[in-house]
Amino acid sequence: MSDRFILTPYFLDEPDLPLNELAAHEWRIVAADLAPGEPTARMGELYDALAAEVAAALAAGERPVSIAGDCCATIGVMAGLQRAGVQSTLLWFDAHGDFNTWETTPSGFLGGMPLAMAVGLGEQTLLEATGMRPWPASRVVLTDARDLDPCERDNVAAAGIMHVADVEGLLPVIPAGPLYVHFDCDIINPDDAPAQNYPAPGGPPAEVVKDVFRALAATGRVVAVSVSLWAPTLDP
Repeated sequence: MSDRFILTPYFLDEPDLPLNELAAHEWRIVAADLAPGEPTARMGELYDALAAEVAAALAAGERPVSIAGDCCATIGVMAGLQRAGVQSTLLWFDAHGDFNTWETTPSGFLGGMPLAMAVGLGEQTLLEATGMRPWPASRVVLTDARDLDPCERDNVAAAGIMHVADVEGLLPVIPAGPLYVHFDCDIINPDDAPAQNYPAPGGPPAEVVKDVFRALAATGRVVAVSVSLWAPTLDP
């Protein structure tokens, strides 16, 4: 299966221009003339376009690889998978849980909520904008998430998603069937990858993460990938 790279050069609803420098000439670029308004409304328009790109890639027999500046863009990828009729297990690699709601967040940061949104908790504007149905919690595996807020930890437990704290312990428990891999670069130990907006101490070395990804690739079951990038402007 060939890969179709899709770049959404935004951080939430604001353009993140340094990300454009990563794009090769054959990459698809998701861009929209977003009208002034609430961030979630602007993001919904953007992710609806991303969902269309993902669905088109799958219809062409290609694997969508979404590159974006934050984890909320996963809503567009999941919506695209649903539009294409692809049911998969979501493997979410992240130093954080991204499982807060407006009621539990200590920071008010929307970027700390997308996985909760995806399974139908809290803010649902982005799902409504993309036509996405809530993703079944039984088809979500969260790995690492070493930096969970107290109430966020309660949310994860109550939702019933699988949480595998040890990245290397993920491989023996992966369910059968297609896989969608989401990778937030901040899962890597900041000693190896310091150019992160929200670094969390500890975490797996880069080589360990690489070995896990090699093993996942070898299954032949990865149908979609998304990456939330490091911060290029912080990268020396």
